Amino acid sequence: MCSAGAGGAPLTARTAGHNRRMPDGEDDAYLEMLLRDAPAADYERPVAEARARGAGPEAIAALERTKGLALAVRSVLARRRRREEELAALFQTASDLAGLRELDSVLLAIVRRARRLLGTDVAYLTLEDAERGDTYMRVTEGSVSAAFQRVRLPMGAGLGGLVAQTASPYATADYPSDARFRHTAEIDHAVADEGLVAILGVPLRLGAQVIGVLFAADRRVRPFAAEEVALLGSLADHAAVAIDGARMLQETRTALAELDDASRLLRSRTAAMERAVAAHDRLTDLVLRGAGLAQVAEAVTEVLGGALQVRDADDRVLATAGRLEPPEDDVLADAQATARRTGRAARAGAHWVTVVAAGSEQLGTLVLRPDGDLDDADQRVLERAAVVTALLLLFRRTLADAETRVRGDLLADLLAGGERDPAGLHERARRLGVDLRRPHVVVAVRPASGERQPAAVTLARFAVARSGLASRHEGNEVLLLPGDDPGAAARTVVRELGGVATAGAGGPVTSAEAVAGGYRDAARCLDAMLALGRHSDGAGLAELGFLGLVLGERADVDAFVRHTIGPLVDYDERRGTDLVGTLEAYFAAGRSRVRAHEMLHVHVNTVGQRLDRVGHLLGAGWQDLDRSLEIQLALRLHRVRGRRTAGNPVTRSDTGPATRTD
Repeated sequence: MCSAGAGGAPLTARTAGHNRRMPDGEDDAYLEMLLRDAPAADYERPVAEARARGAGPEAIAALERTKGLALAVRSVLARRRRREEELAALFQTASDLAGLRELDSVLLAIVRRARRLLGTDVAYLTLEDAERGDTYMRVTEGSVSAAFQRVRLPMGAGLGGLVAQTASPYATADYPSDARFRHTAEIDHAVADEGLVAILGVPLRLGAQVIGVLFAADRRVRPFAAEEVALLGSLADHAAVAIDGARMLQETRTALAELDDASRLLRSRTAAMERAVAAHDRLTDLVLRGAGLAQVAEAVTEVLGGALQVRDADDRVLATAGRLEPPEDDVLADAQATARRTGRAARAGAHWVTVVAAGSEQLGTLVLRPDGDLDDADQRVLERAAVVTALLLLFRRTLADAETRVRGDLLADLLAGGERDPAGLHERARRLGVDLRRPHVVVAVRPASGERQPAAVTLARFAVARSGLASRHEGNEVLLLPGDDPGAAARTVVRELGGVATAGAGGPVTSAEAVAGGYRDAARCLDAMLALGRHSDGAGLAELGFLGLVLGERADVDAFVRHTIGPLVDYDERRGTDLVGTLEAYFAAGRSRVRAHEMLHVHVNTVGQRLDRVGHLLGAGWQDLDRSLEIQLALRLHRVRGRRTAGNPVTRSDTGPATRTD
């Protein structure tokens, strides 16, 4: 039986000059060993056995030739088997890489497969950095050195840099001592820190472009066979395609994500624009319909949500929509300053603030507490609302100024003398909501120096708010206000001006013709208060006592008496006593209780008891000089105008004490 050699010729007697057959069964032994892939040492057994049997030299030589051919066939089969395994591994690698979608997963799978296929200690991959013109370590497998994992390879430097520059594979069995490569301190330090000796690098190519380098390395001297270089190169080709696919997929995903973000942003911007357009239309309609500040605030909160306050230049709240807790004063002040400086809405903690302005004049502020945050379009809506609010405030100011002028003209005509056309003046007043037939008081006001213009504006607003009139006359600010208590009205006006004025009041008056006389009383009262040093105070003419009685154009004696000794008169009328007579006797006796009791024919203790009651009714200080003078005048006027008593009169006895004491 014959065995086939490498060239296909029979394994029997093919050498020159010999054509002898081998012993039967020897060729079958080698075929059997090839079939079972016996170890190489087993191929020595047939030769050894032939020698042991004493075979001749020709037979031994034939066996040696057959053994050599069988080992050659074995080597060929082993290479083919290894190649098949490598191709299967490459096919599996390509399949695995095709199934991966994330770039990091693809890169890690590549270096792991490279390390396993070549059986090296370490595998790693570098990628090109187009901006810096070098390659950087992207992923490693089996590496233990942090310095090695961070190393960068300039073009042409080291083995990897040369591969990237030339797009050709390079291998070295002993890199540290290989002079073919341009060594750098940084690369050599990283390689030494990792302990690498043998390195194989192949380019990752996409067409003519090198996108990176794939490496396999050992920590011992090792030559790399051509088949290993080819194998790693084939893996690199598959890897480059997979990397490109993963990159494209990642870029596509990124682009889709950006497109989705852009779409969401566009939808958000569109919605914001629609809100802005709706808000613009709504606010414009409110202006055209003459709406108020409260309606504007409600419209803004309907669009932006939350709660809103409209404040004037003095931070007083003019209108509110929703329940709003304003920010701290210092936070609000900082936001207002920022809004004034930038002309845009400014954040104040959880609030947004924008200034209501007309030119350089600040008219007020809008303070919004939204349900969420405001984007740029929402801020524009708030700023637009501030413009509309400014228009309404200016319109309201214009109307107020016009109404103030009309009211001032009417009061000026009344002060000039209403007898020329009383009916016309009453009609003009009626159109302004003022009924001159109802009681009104006239207040004359003298603001402190430097406060005249602000006071005039404040008083005009004050009068309008109370359905009154205001004007300037004879150097005084004059108000005609509904009411029948001149003193109370004067004091209210002084408080409204913050105590920087003095006010005198006259009246009440109940006709157009009486207004001028009421003003004269008010002006005399004001002059008297200033002369008496009662600055920053207010009073009615009747409250000045006998001075008011003397100065008054229409002396109201009854009012003076009531104001001065009214409690005594009322007490006598209710109780049937005679405190008024006792007080008259007390003053007539020169304030002597002894002489008074003689005049009254009552016990001196009774006089004392009555005077204590007088002091209780008239209050402390009734015996002071100025006060007692007014009381004596009131007692005289009371007697002259007819003394009235009620209840049981006092019964006097000329010989004894009165039968009733108080």
